Amino acid sequence: MAEYGANTPVLVGVGAVQQNIDDHTCALEPVALMEQALRDAAVDAGSMQLLSLADEILVPKSLWSYTDPGRLLATALGAHSATTLLAEFGVLQQTLLTRACQRIIDGDADVMLVTGGEARFRALCASKAGTDAFETPQNAVEPDITLRPQDEMWSSVESDSGLGMPVGYYAILDSALRYKQGLSVEQHRDQMASMYARLSEIAADNPDAWSDQAVSAAHIREHSAANRMLAFPYTKLHNSQWNVDQAAGLIVCSVGVAETLGIERRKWVFPQAFTESNFMSVVASRKDLGGSLGFRFAGQVAMDLAGVDFNDIRFCELYSCFPYAVRVQLEEFGLDINRDISVTGGMTFGGGPLNNFAFQATVKMAQLLRKNPAEIGLVTTVSGLSTKQACALWSTNPGVKDWTCADVTDQVCQQSDVCEVVSNYSGKGSVAGYTVLHQGSDPWRAVAVFDLPGSQRTVAYSEDPAMMEVMMTQECCGLSYYVTAGRFQ
Repeated sequence: MAEYGANTPVLVGVGAVQQNIDDHTCALEPVALMEQALRDAAVDAGSMQLLSLADEILVPKSLWSYTDPGRLLATALGAHSATTLLAEFGVLQQTLLTRACQRIIDGDADVMLVTGGEARFRALCASKAGTDAFETPQNAVEPDITLRPQDEMWSSVESDSGLGMPVGYYAILDSALRYKQGLSVEQHRDQMASMYARLSEIAADNPDAWSDQAVSAAHIREHSAANRMLAFPYTKLHNSQWNVDQAAGLIVCSVGVAETLGIERRKWVFPQAFTESNFMSVVASRKDLGGSLGFRFAGQVAMDLAGVDFNDIRFCELYSCFPYAVRVQLEEFGLDINRDISVTGGMTFGGGPLNNFAFQATVKMAQLLRKNPAEIGLVTTVSGLSTKQACALWSTNPGVKDWTCADVTDQVCQQSDVCEVVSNYSGKGSVAGYTVLHQGSDPWRAVAVFDLPGSQRTVAYSEDPAMMEVMMTQECCGLSYYVTAGRFQ
């Protein structure tokens, strides 16, 4: 076990807030939820002084209208000297925690507040009432620091085929993983349904989860009026539930500050090792469409840094925006498909506020680790269209060495086989991955990524009902079709 110094970062306060109020006029707006989560985190730490001592307030962008929510929070919390940071879509949530820990260990900061939150349920209730939910206006206010992704997350070739929402992209990736694993379409659907039924059971036992009802595998698996198919084989209950009102607050400080403020040692949770891959490639360009080099490297390096094996970790929260995200992690980490992969119930049943779930999961993980001080907890993060990957290991004990973050982006970049994605191709192509998008209750369009001669790729679609029926009943990865003008037959 490592000795820790005064600049060792430690998570001392956590807070999770949830509201489920049908009357939107009585419900808190997103920034108010974040404020409450940070206040609860300070109460949890036993020191409200942490809020006014904050050196920086870090917030990931979400679907609200604030231009600098950190500044609103700084004013409300009395953190008048704090700088503010906003991370745009496409930045890993874990990157904010990495920055918080790095600034502390470098001696550049003592207290960092990390928060995020969303009130989509409130907005939905307002919409049903024929109005908009009020949000505190900000005019021409910019954060001190803005983090932005370096590259694009999708290509025009993909969007021209009808791909738009993430569910279609993830369903295509999952079909490629299914084919790679040698599963039949029916086996794949059974596996996902069983996995998500277990997640619903975990959520039902979690008082902070959005859903408190266990759901059967049969209901999750099949298209119905209450559980529409969105992108075959994904039904609504395979998707992250973002219409929630939830927020999380995390307070990270130096050991020196924790000791000075008299924060009880039993409250401390150490970040043992972080890893991140920030390499970006559009979905259709990934030669190994069903794999994730990012998670392979991030997982192995995290295990090496902490001297642990993920198979020996009892508490883990594998990012679960869609089944592919979970299944590819199990594949790349070499984990048992039947193990519990969540402590919250996952993003469908625990609730998946956009760009904030990793913080919700970290709150729950910290609470569990305090009750089980001999354990190590794993929280993983995905950003974009399975574009970026990260792993975080936490424990109430310091690790074999002081906290460190390994950026594996260069290794992933060097070893990734990326194909050129072309448009206006005519000729034979082999299906690398596919889905059938639905509109309402009906199949709308089959979309497939095609391997072409010369290691190129394209994306094409078909609206032929017979073709869509075939693609929902038998494996079509590896089959060849004729592609022309963005369509296949």
